[in-house]
Amino acid sequence: MHSLPSPPPPPLHQAIEQAGGWLPFDAFMALALYAPGWGYYSGERRKFGVLPQSGSDFVTAPELSPHFGRALARQVAQALTATGTDEVWEFGAGSGALARQILAQLDESQLRRYVIVELSGSLIERQREQLAPFGQRVQWRQELPASLSAVVVGNEVLDAMPVQLLMRKGGIWHERGVACSDHGLVWQDRPTDLRPPLEVPGEHDYLSEIHPQAQAWVRTLAQRMARGAAFLIDYGFPEAEYYHPQRHMGTVMCHQAHTADPDPLVQVGEKDITAHIDFTGIALAGQDAGWQVLGYTSQAHFLINCGLLEGMGDAPLAERVMLQKLIHEHEMGELFKVIGFAADTRDCPYDGWQAIGFAAGDRSHTL
Repeated sequence: MHSLPSPPPPPLHQAIEQAGGWLPFDAFMALALYAPGWGYYSGERRKFGVLPQSGSDFVTAPELSPHFGRALARQVAQALTATGTDEVWEFGAGSGALARQILAQLDESQLRRYVIVELSGSLIERQREQLAPFGQRVQWRQELPASLSAVVVGNEVLDAMPVQLLMRKGGIWHERGVACSDHGLVWQDRPTDLRPPLEVPGEHDYLSEIHPQAQAWVRTLAQRMARGAAFLIDYGFPEAEYYHPQRHMGTVMCHQAHTADPDPLVQVGEKDITAHIDFTGIALAGQDAGWQVLGYTSQAHFLINCGLLEGMGDAPLAERVMLQKLIHEHEMGELFKVIGFAADTRDCPYDGWQAIGFAAGDRSHTL
């Protein structure tokens, strides 16, 4: 016998009613993930882990292998020196594993302060436990300062930013939102003037996302960064692949107990909701706000460029298996991409520096 899905939280019904009976998907996604008291990231459930037996929902690269953070730390160290900064700001630090790996590689003479911007109280507590050995070098914030001089890292932070859904039906574009029915939450589409950044050839039904919130976040970060660099790692594509005519089902996906499903309207608040990233839009947002693109490549190329495989020949088999998941094409190696930015380098110690992570396999020309 199959159990019925849990009903949506009453505050969500109230929000839909207050919005006139229809919430655009980005507003729904923001509530489902971040609403105090019942949003997914405000809950106590363990999110990050290698196996479902731990009670976790999904695994990220730092949990798979500490060599992920060690490789990224080499890029961070180069960027700190090149930009004349001594702080790292990490957004959405998850379990704290990546912060621990980077801090373990860089001493206080290179990295004076590690600042985590985190909205989830339960994750902050887990991070504090993980990072207690580093004492006052680690601090927490819930918002950006007015001016920032630092190297920024963000691993799987963009994919959790709310997206708007666009649905072409019968040749007419609609914005997809969420409404209530007698049987629970349902999709409801309304005609819109919104469009994807590229024209999608054909008249077939076509569902996709646009990313105004992620792009706005990148612009704000770029505008406030007086000096520094940023490295953002996530799954996604350039816009030509993202809005390909054959990619007609969209990329929104939910994650719970290490299984994925495409239905965000059930078990709201109990599972993660994500969408792939349009990296062309992210690159343009950064450039428009004054950043320079340092490079764009696959996670595999980036990590190998940063020395991931050095000294691994004699590592235990289990360690090498986990490391291979980071770079194999059918695992994380190709699906995940890395984009790097630098603030205006004219006053930096090394004007025009080349980031080591993009030394080979740079795909900036595809953006």
